[in-house]
Amino acid sequence: MKHTSTGTPRPLLAGAGAAALVLSALALQSAGAAPRPAPDPPSAATAAQRARQIGSSLGADGAGSYYDAKNHKLIVNVTSETAAAKARGAGAEVRRVKHSLASLDAARTTLRQRASIPGTSWAMDPRANKVVITADRTVRGKDLERLRSVTSSLGDRATLRQSPGRLAPLIAGGDAIWGSSARCSLGFNVTKGGRPYFLTAGHCTGAMGSWSAAQGGPEIAVSEGGSFPGDDFGLARYTDDEVAHPGAVDLFDGGSQPITGAAEAIVGQRVRRSGSTTHVRDGDVLAVEVTANYQQGRVDGLIQTGICAEPGDSGGALFDGSAALGLTSGGRGDCTTGGESFYQPVREALEKTGSQLG
Repeated sequence: MKHTSTGTPRPLLAGAGAAALVLSALALQSAGAAPRPAPDPPSAATAAQRARQIGSSLGADGAGSYYDAKNHKLIVNVTSETAAAKARGAGAEVRRVKHSLASLDAARTTLRQRASIPGTSWAMDPRANKVVITADRTVRGKDLERLRSVTSSLGDRATLRQSPGRLAPLIAGGDAIWGSSARCSLGFNVTKGGRPYFLTAGHCTGAMGSWSAAQGGPEIAVSEGGSFPGDDFGLARYTDDEVAHPGAVDLFDGGSQPITGAAEAIVGQRVRRSGSTTHVRDGDVLAVEVTANYQQGRVDGLIQTGICAEPGDSGGALFDGSAALGLTSGGRGDCTTGGESFYQPVREALEKTGSQLG
């Protein structure tokens, strides 16, 4: 087990605090009212909450949103002037686009029905106002022809790109939290019914029934459920009372990042990931509500980032400051040549497991 410089036991990989972020409700002005002055530049977490509130008010005229991290601005896509007035009144900058969110969602439905091919993923890119479909190197022959045909049928709502990396969950034989034949990374420490647990990836708890702190070491936790495919979260219960499980993420430099709540991710947000193979890496959120078609099945609702990850990083923490965002699910590429990674949103994992950060 790792220790801090003061000799205090540190978590196996990561943990998290208990308080949820509380954000005030936003009153939206009518389309005919004069826009109110824009509020102070939002943080990414505030922008994500505000985007959700604004998006629910725009209906069919909304087209997604993203965060301009450099200028601390929330950008909301709209397809009508009525929607633009509402978004401006709520303090967002507005961008007129061609395709509504409903139209892009219909494109994603078509992809699910006609092109759920292992090795592919797709996500709505609010900056491009398109669905971006990615095929890894395993998608060839008739599968690639079918994917190209379906993409073409969607017109300018979709674009196809190919990646040299292979899309896969990031489980491996190695170090960190060990099962009998594989390792993953601990995500966040949580409690359930007053007892200590931790969250990790569902493909990890589905493969391993018990966990150790070292290869071949004594049991410290047992898997108690999860979901994969469909989702990718897993819950494990600590069985060793001597193991520390504080609410912090290991930064692998002798320090840790306290976690005080969970938040939603937003496109454009700068985030960090901690994992047992490649330790701490940072990058930007590229998309949310992403579909990844692993060989084991389809997982929906993921966060996609431009951060590399490698086997063994699965289950590790995605975070922004003290806010927990996600659990590492899978990725393409590696940290030598570059890559992308996908994350299970942590709020959904907390809700579905009935657990709380802490």
